[in-house]
Order: sequence, then C-alpha cells, then structure tokens
Amino acid sequence: MTTRVAIVGGTGKLGRVILEVVESEPDFAVHAVLSSRDDIAAIDGADLVVDASTPAVSIDVVRAAIERGINVLVGTSGWSAERIAAVRPLVDAQGTGAVFIPNFSLGSVVGSALAAVAAPFFASIEIVEAHRDTKVDSPSGTAVRTAEMVAAARSEVGPVQAPHVDQRARGQRVAGVPVHSLRRPGVVARQEVMLSGPGETLTIVHDTADPAAAYAPGIRLALRAARDARGVVIGLDSFVDLGIRLPGATPTTSGPGIADGVPGQVARATDV
Repeated sequence: MTTRVAIVGGTGKLGRVILEVVESEPDFAVHAVLSSRDDIAAIDGADLVVDASTPAVSIDVVRAAIERGINVLVGTSGWSAERIAAVRPLVDAQGTGAVFIPNFSLGSVVGSALAAVAAPFFASIEIVEAHRDTKVDSPSGTAVRTAEMVAAARSEVGPVQAPHVDQRARGQRVAGVPVHSLRRPGVVARQEVMLSGPGETLTIVHDTADPAAAYAPGIRLALRAARDARGVVIGLDSFVDLGIRLPGATPTTSGPGIADGVPGQVARATDV
C-alpha cells in the first residue's frame, strides 16, 4: 500500500533531500510539496506529513496534521522538550503519532548518545555548534537535544559547572549547559561537545559534509517509523538500537523507543 506524503518546507534544503528520498521509495508517493508560506490545507488527504519548514511555522504544521488525524514527522529545528510537551496532549487525544527528529544523521545521533554516556564523569561541559549562515535559528535542534540529554544524564551527580554564565559571551544555557552557535559561510553542520575534568578534556565532534548522503538513510528509516507511530517519539535512535547504555541503566520499554515512559534520545539519558 502506498503512503501519500505531504512535505511542508519541501522547497528548502532539507525539504529537497526529503523529497528526493520519498520519490525514490516505491511504497511512498508525493501527495503535495508546500513551501513554508503555502496554504496548509494542501496536506488534506495525505497519510503522512513531513515538516521541514521553519521554527516559526512548524508548530502550526504539527497542529494542523494532528487536528486532521495525520501522523507527522518533524525535522524542523527549535523543538525543545518543553515545546514538545505542549503538543503531547493533542497527539494523545487524537491517537496519532508525532515523531521529532533533531538530526537525520546516524553519526550525529551516535555523537549525542556518547556525550550523554560521558556526561556524569565530567563536571564541565560545553557545546559549540556551527551551521551555514543561512540557518535562521540558533541554537540548533541537535545542540538543544544534546544539552537536554547531558543534563538528564547528570541528574544524580548535579548540574554542569558553568562559571560566569551571566556574561553574554558565555553562550546560551540550555538545560544548564552553555551552547555556542556559529553561523558562517562554508559550513554545513558541525557540533563539538567538550567535556572537561581535572587535567583532561574529551571532545566529541560530528561533521556533516554532504547532507543528502548523510541524511538519506535516516530519512528512510524515519519515514517508515513515522507512518505507523503512535504518541510522541523523539530521536532517530528510537528506531535504531545503538547498543549504548548509561552506567547502571535498566531500560523499561513501554512502546517503540520508549523507556520509563520517556521516548527516544531522552530515554537514553534518563534511565539511571
């Protein structure tokens, strides 16, 4: 059976990659391609909505899909844990699925998970992320998710030590973690998580050089998972077992990618 997909933001950089993947999959078909400014009513009749719009538009796209009883796959940045929590009751009430993917790259997902594993062992942790100068939001969705995972992983040992955070140059604090955003030409996407302790620093770096090649496998995986999802699910690792567990973790699964009632990447960071 063919799944009809409406792509909102399908004219943007990520949207075009998603469009190419949908067109290449025999069991998916393009129902509609919308820009971030088009009439959202064009999603009517779709089996799945993929949101690759802008942070300002994304919330309206997600609500429109949920209200119509259509599952939605969200690749747009700007979705913090608090913002996702606001739409969870709508998803549950409709009995639909909303899948939020901060980054479609498997390498990025692994990097964030490794940062969460290491987080309890280092008191000083900061994130530096860089994207092309045309990216309209900061910090990136990946940086936000990584910071939330780091903070959750340190729930038993205390918050990250971040001196002088009252100074603007010290970055934006996300879940207590300083995040520094660079926007410059010649960059696709790069994230560094620097974890420091007495006499040593561990740096976890992920670079995206070719978005189409890096994101396509994750997009294929997410499309199939989002088609049948129920409830709110966060993170590509909800559908891939990375084989990474925090020390002392005892996962309790109550649904796809859900541990102790917390989905996806967040679950990896809170099962301690």
